[in-house]
Amino acid sequence: MKYLFLLFTISVLSFECMAQKNEWNNNQVIAHRGAWKKNNLPENSVAALKEAIRLKCFGAEFDVHMTADEVLVVNHDPDYLGIRIETSTYKQLKSKKLPNGEQIPTVEKFLKEGMKQHGTKLILEIKPSVISQERTLALTTKVVEMVKKLKAQEWVEYISFNYDALKQVLALQPDAKVYYLNGEASPEKLKQDGFAGADYHFSVFQKNDWLKNLNELGLVINAWTVNKAEDMQWLLAHKADFITTNEPELLFEVIKNTPTANGWVLKWADEFNQNGLPDETKWTYDIGGDGWGNNELQYYTSADTNNTVVKNGRLTIIAQNETKENSQYTSARLLTKNKFDFKYSRVEARIKLPKGKGLWPAFWMLPTDWKYGGWPKSGEIDIMEHVGYEPDSVYGSIHTERFNHIKNTQVTKGVSIANPYSDFHVYAVEWTANAIDFIIDGSKYLSFSNSKTSSDEWPFDQNFHVILNTAVGGNWGGKYGVDPDVFPAAMEVDYVRVYTKE
Repeated sequence: MKYLFLLFTISVLSFECMAQKNEWNNNQVIAHRGAWKKNNLPENSVAALKEAIRLKCFGAEFDVHMTADEVLVVNHDPDYLGIRIETSTYKQLKSKKLPNGEQIPTVEKFLKEGMKQHGTKLILEIKPSVISQERTLALTTKVVEMVKKLKAQEWVEYISFNYDALKQVLALQPDAKVYYLNGEASPEKLKQDGFAGADYHFSVFQKNDWLKNLNELGLVINAWTVNKAEDMQWLLAHKADFITTNEPELLFEVIKNTPTANGWVLKWADEFNQNGLPDETKWTYDIGGDGWGNNELQYYTSADTNNTVVKNGRLTIIAQNETKENSQYTSARLLTKNKFDFKYSRVEARIKLPKGKGLWPAFWMLPTDWKYGGWPKSGEIDIMEHVGYEPDSVYGSIHTERFNHIKNTQVTKGVSIANPYSDFHVYAVEWTANAIDFIIDGSKYLSFSNSKTSSDEWPFDQNFHVILNTAVGGNWGGKYGVDPDVFPAAMEVDYVRVYTKE
């Protein structure tokens, strides 16, 4: 009996060890040329590889060249410390050392070091020869031969700017995972040629609809080289599988705090990547100048680039000091009503505010069907409001029949914020059946709970829509008058995103 128990225990432990062996780090982080930047390590060094492994990155990218005497070495540029790699021998390259004392790593040494662990993939970039295509293909053959010789197939995935090199990898190692870097090949072509996915500069994905196509075709999405938090957030929101970065530590922090880490799934977004007027499939306009219930002074125009324009990835809503239809000012109010209506969601926008007394920019939501009657019976959610006479402050508010500013019972809170006129900030609400939480740059500052008594207190079980506008004057915004020198006044919006939980 003891013998049987011992066999059972050994079997279980063996199974667990095998399971652990086959589990790569479960994250989207690929360290570009290793994790070198934070600790000032040489790029593409063994030390940078070890740091990527220590950080538990999914992958560590490295670049491969071939010397004149056909030794495979790891370096990004065609020159190594002033020595041209392709026309020099390995011995000549070894005469110079990296700043940390390492010699230029050979691919064999690099792979052997990486194979000591089983969490971080080795993302091998085949660098095209500066001499000839024939030499590029010769390099490719030797790379695959080295990977096979060391039995490193499980660790290694291949990338290159040379399409034919990747096709040759597949011819030599049919089960290899290869990804193209150059950015012009369509998802359909990659699929047809047996590539595992696209590894394109993130701007390529922002300029076309390939993310959707890649997902539908079951291809992997990687983006390079992504070093800003807002670009990382964009890729994570749009379901990129991997992100190659010089800032792996930052990317880990962004991943930890991104909505997707908390179970939110992107349902709708406008990233404002097409120039001109806002996308008419996503936005419509409120038009007119009747004060909008607040004695506001502006006339809201429709499809007028003088007041609303998309350029360089941003929507700008511009208040102008000009007369129209008996109103002294013009501006714009955009809404998703009947284009995209929703409930129980995370709604966020990254916004830079206009500065000046008399301005009243807002990012907010109203009900689409007014299920419980006119305002305020069906509710209002003000995600962000700012009045220009209170610099550096923003407000989040709830309005219902029971809680509203007419009765001076509204649920609201103002908070100070650094540099709202020069920096972008992310304003958000997380709206569930139980509560609405108000968030700025990831920090919650106000929560409104569902009392579950009546719609007078909680009318938030119906569809709402998003509104963006810049008002001028009004009962609140114009309390201390309007400064005529602030115009034109522009609110810039980097994106609007709506997430749901599945």
